[in-house]
Formats: sequence, structure tokens, C-alpha cells
Amino acid sequence: MDRISKAFEVIKRQDFLPAEEQNRAEFDMPVPIGFGQTNSQPTTVELMLEWLEPEPGNKVLDVGSGSGWTTALLAQIVGKKGFVYAVEIIPELVELGRKNCQKYHLDNVKFYQAGEKYGLPKHEPFDRILVSAAANQLPQELVKQLAPYGRLIIPVRNDIFVIDKAQDGTITSSAHPGFMFVPLIQG
Repeated sequence: MDRISKAFEVIKRQDFLPAEEQNRAEFDMPVPIGFGQTNSQPTTVELMLEWLEPEPGNKVLDVGSGSGWTTALLAQIVGKKGFVYAVEIIPELVELGRKNCQKYHLDNVKFYQAGEKYGLPKHEPFDRILVSAAANQLPQELVKQLAPYGRLIIPVRNDIFVIDKAQDGTITSSAHPGFMFVPLIQG
């Protein structure tokens, strides 16, 4: 079994949903978590993680961490030698994500309140960056926070982009069309 499939087995989606929505955890659909935000559709999350290709030991930035589900999945995948920095704009969701991840005793995760800039520049560079909300255009601040050989997965409008940074800083990208996300909000 690959690391992503194993993470989905260990980290249960229902533990990251409001009590009144937990009965919908097994449905392959976005589920509301409050504040106009959703817990993304599991097949979409799985695709994004596959495109991200997180490895054990990676330093990962999870932008738009919501209820903490993708953060916990990433923490499971990168293991104890890796670390996940979770950033969320809504203060109540920062606290919810933190509490939800504590259910799994994850000590390789830290949550941050999003600020004026996208991402978390004070902790860059990141090996991997996962964004779980749609931007209107590619935020260059996030591209700058990628390490050489880093990868960024980000929805831009209705496409999910895979952005790779080469050793020399050259950027390449590919797009997967046909997705819907809540909008990426800047502080």
C-alpha cells in the first residue's frame, strides 16, 4: 500500500467534520465545516496529494488548512522526520484544525493564522506546498516560497495547477481542468 492510501486509512475524515456532518464522511463530496468553507471531496484530495508527491522528511506548507484533514494526511505521509505548516485565514478554523490534529497526537504539525501575504515566508523554503482554495491567479509569493525541486499544487479558477521549481529557479507548470473550490482569501 502506498503512503497516500495508508494515510487515508489512518486519518479518518469524520474526525475533521462538525458533529452534524459526520454522517456524510463516507460520501465523495465536499462537506461544510462552517464559515462558508468545506472539507474537500476525498477523490479530489487524493488526486491533489498524488500530484503533490509528498515524501517522508519533506517540509510542507498546507494553505487553507480548514478543519485540518489535509494537514493530518500530510503529516502522516511525511512522517516524524517531516513537518507540516498549516495556514488558515479564519481564526476559528485555525483552532479547529489544531484540535482535530491533536486527536491523532501529531507532533510534526503547527498551525498559523494567515497574515497579509500568502503562505508563510518566515519558514520558507518548502519542499511541497498544497493550496486547498481557488486563487484568481497564481500567487507569485507561493512560488517564491518553494525550495529548488519543490512542487506547488494550487487551484486557479477551475483548474488545478502543478507548479515545479528546478534547481536554477526555472518554473514549469501543467494544469488539470474541471474542479471547483471555495475562493482563496487573503488577509
